[in-house]
Amino acid sequence: MTTLYIRDVSDDVAETLKERAADEGRSLSAYVGAELTKIAVRPTNAHIVARLRERDRSAAPPDEILEAVRAVRR
Repeated sequence: MTTLYIRDVSDDVAETLKERAADEGRSLSAYVGAELTKIAVRPTNAHIVARLRERDRSAAPPDEILEAVRAVRR
């Protein structure tokens, strides 16, 4: 496992993180580690855009899609 050192964190941010960790009954290190994990597993916007561009969009013509939307709204 890697050890990270984070510098130049404002006192306000550090205090907020300590409070949130305490609210969850966790150490600051455990809390921040869990938050970093959430960030790391979430795809970036660029990754999402790339996946969307790779999709086959020829499944239905636009007029059929619009008609299906209109039918649902009736």
